[in-house]
Amino acid sequence: MRISNRKRVMVTGGAGFLGSHLCDRLLREGCDVLCVDNFYSGTKDNVHHLIGNPNFELIRHDVTFPLYVEVDEIYNLACPASPIHYQRDPVQTTKTSVHGAINMLGLAKRIKAKIFQASTSEVYGDPEIHPQPESYWGRVNPNGIRSCYDEGKRCAETLFFDYWRQHDLEIKVVRIFNTYGPRMHPNDGRVVSNFIVQALRGDDITIYGDGMQTRSFCYVDDLIEGFVRMMGAAKEVTGPINMGNPGEFTIKELAETVLNMVGGKSKLVFKPLPSDDPRQRQPDIGQAKSILGWEPQVKLQEGLEKTIDYFRKQVSASVM
Repeated sequence: MRISNRKRVMVTGGAGFLGSHLCDRLLREGCDVLCVDNFYSGTKDNVHHLIGNPNFELIRHDVTFPLYVEVDEIYNLACPASPIHYQRDPVQTTKTSVHGAINMLGLAKRIKAKIFQASTSEVYGDPEIHPQPESYWGRVNPNGIRSCYDEGKRCAETLFFDYWRQHDLEIKVVRIFNTYGPRMHPNDGRVVSNFIVQALRGDDITIYGDGMQTRSFCYVDDLIEGFVRMMGAAKEVTGPINMGNPGEFTIKELAETVLNMVGGKSKLVFKPLPSDDPRQRQPDIGQAKSILGWEPQVKLQEGLEKTIDYFRKQVSASVM
């Protein structure tokens, strides 16, 4: 017999950038939260403030191995998401996406839990359609240096929908576009954190390619709101649903904006574009708006201010 009426929610990758913010949100909503992470790219610092909360539990575990727990909902966020981290051990990255999905889906099936998959805009590869709707199948290199992540996430989506069709499992699949905010890893190679840290240190700001490639940047609080709405949607709402900010900026525009906000004397330095780096990335969020009533609220300038404040404290404390 259950002693508590609190919803029990597991977040894999819960000590990561997105996972830790999701744990915060779920605890504020009165859930019991089980945070699962192997700390490959996540860090205990991201959830340190939650240690001691009686409704929060932290487990060191790698999702490529089965896990036996009792929960009501599972958010599967486990997988390094930045190129530097996922290319460091590409075989393990693929295993995390594929074996991790198999293990979490198997758990959800056994305990009849609702399960959420954090997929990615990288399933679209270097797109021929702009902006990218969920109906677009993508243009992905299956054997490039980014394929461990791109194809791993595509396979995870396949597994989720096969479990849904074959076992009537309640699934929720969200495709995440570029997200930024406090608790990003300072050395993860993503443009927002890169540019902010370089500007704060007075280093040259490194732009790969000509800087004309575009990205759309969503503040983390907006994305977490979308996650929660998706998990709370009706059973027939499976996704995949795009989540991101459709405001599109060139990488050069982002660098110049960060530099103006931080100040200093950093210069823009251009280097060759990495292999398979997409030229355009912008979400079509029509489904998120019509089905979930969700769209981003935080403007880029506002989100950057909060993110810069976070990294300024990190630089001042010489943590990085």
